[in-house]
Amino acid sequence: MFHLSKLAATALVAASLMVSTASAQTVLRSSDTHPDGYPTVEAVKYFGEKLSELTDGRYAVEVFHSAQLGEEKDTIEQTQFGVIDLNRISIGAFGTQVPAATVTQLPYIFRSADHFHAVLDGPIGDEILAAFDAVDLKALAYYDGGARSFYNSGKPINSPADLEGMKLRVMGSDIFVDMVAALGGNATPMPYGEVYSGIQTGVIDGAENNYPSYDTAGHSEVAKYYSLDEHLMVPEVLVMSKMVWDGLSAEDQAAVMEAAKASVGKQRELWAAKEVESKAIVEAGGAIINEVDKAPFIAAMDSVYEKHVTDPALQDLVARIKATE
Repeated sequence: MFHLSKLAATALVAASLMVSTASAQTVLRSSDTHPDGYPTVEAVKYFGEKLSELTDGRYAVEVFHSAQLGEEKDTIEQTQFGVIDLNRISIGAFGTQVPAATVTQLPYIFRSADHFHAVLDGPIGDEILAAFDAVDLKALAYYDGGARSFYNSGKPINSPADLEGMKLRVMGSDIFVDMVAALGGNATPMPYGEVYSGIQTGVIDGAENNYPSYDTAGHSEVAKYYSLDEHLMVPEVLVMSKMVWDGLSAEDQAAVMEAAKASVGKQRELWAAKEVESKAIVEAGGAIINEVDKAPFIAAMDSVYEKHVTDPALQDLVARIKATE
């Protein structure tokens, strides 16, 4: 991970927020692991356009896509220290750093995309965003990450028994590791950028992700079997360094929030279209997609909930999410 003293970080943030008298514009750097054109990348660009409009051009956003600034795990700390201003990250990449956000990583916590939106667009979603303040990040908005399913190079997965002994890449989250273990597989945390070669060389048998990632990262080329168990709907989150946020005026903070909220609708629109496009692309490329009876997968998750939802506050949060219509 990236290490930097608090003093040096503060100096860097101060320098990054200095406005050139010539250009009268502050350019905020934003990181994303996904390729150019991906819905999250385009949504952050849209956020930057709106922010520029709202601040009369005083702020602009430059998006560094394709993990140019590092993989998600590496860029989180850089954002906390203010070396990177903004970051689009999967909540799963935070592991258990933000307990309230951990709940959104639980398998099958969301019943559908509509339920996912109903929870995150309401007071529960705001409560979870606010929890990021404790880890030196200002969470601005949620983006869609779709339903994640398993894919592998060997065979269709129809039941948990088919996962027995499979080595599957997951994000660095204890919940995801325990989820795969509960289904009989062997979870292998590794950076997103290493998944293709990992499957190609047999280091892992497969991974789990949504259609657009399965498509755009080329994983469908090396893992032909995509099984729709839809075990996770993990939110993406757009965060700003708390150090950078605290250096903004109240007026500029309001502009950042307004632009971020405006980008949510844009991202959802792009995401819905991308899911359809990616499904067609991987099918045309020879991917074998199969429907799955989710009931035995859901039943296997009891142990995951028992282990990771022990705090009464988190138990209450789970209950409130499940009760949301």
